[in-house]
Amino acid sequence: MSGSGKKAVETAAKAARSMIDWDGMAKVLITDEARKEYANLRRAFDEVNNELQTKFSQEPQPIDWEYYRKGIGSRLVDMYKEAFDSIQIPKYVDTVTPEYKPKFDALLVELKEAEQQSLKESERLEKEIAEVQEMKKKISTMTADEYFAKHPELKKKFDDEIRNDYWGY
Repeated sequence: MSGSGKKAVETAAKAARSMIDWDGMAKVLITDEARKEYANLRRAFDEVNNELQTKFSQEPQPIDWEYYRKGIGSRLVDMYKEAFDSIQIPKYVDTVTPEYKPKFDALLVELKEAEQQSLKESERLEKEIAEVQEMKKKISTMTADEYFAKHPELKKKFDDEIRNDYWGY
C-alpha cells in the first residue's frame, strides 16, 4: 500500500474512534441482553479496526525476481516482471463523500433536534407519571374540590352541564 493509502487507513481509524461515543452508548443500555449485544458490537468493531490497522496498512513485500529466475528461467520471469511493472493502479478519487457530506451533516442537525425534543417529551412524561402516582396514592381520601383544583377544565365542564341542565341522558 502506498504512503497515502496507509495514511488514509490511519485517518479513517482515528475518525471512527472519535465518532463513536462508546461510553455514552453503554450508559443508556438497560437490559442484560442489550449489554451483551453492545459487547458483541464493540468487539466486532475492534476486530475490524485492528484488521484495518495491521493487514491493510502494511506495505507489501517486494517480489524477489532473482529467486524465481533461478527456479523457473529468466525468459518467463522477465515476461511476468514486465507485465507486473506495466500495471497501473489508479488512484482512488472520492466523489461520494462530497456529495453526501452535506446531507449527513443535515441529518446530524436533525438528529440533535429530535434528541432534544425526545428529552423534553421524556421529562414531560416523567412529570405526568409522578402526578398520576401521587394521584393514585391520594385518590381514596381526596375530595371533589381537591380533584377539581388540579383539573379545573373538568370542573368547568361539569358546571356547564349542570347549568345547561344536561344530565348525560
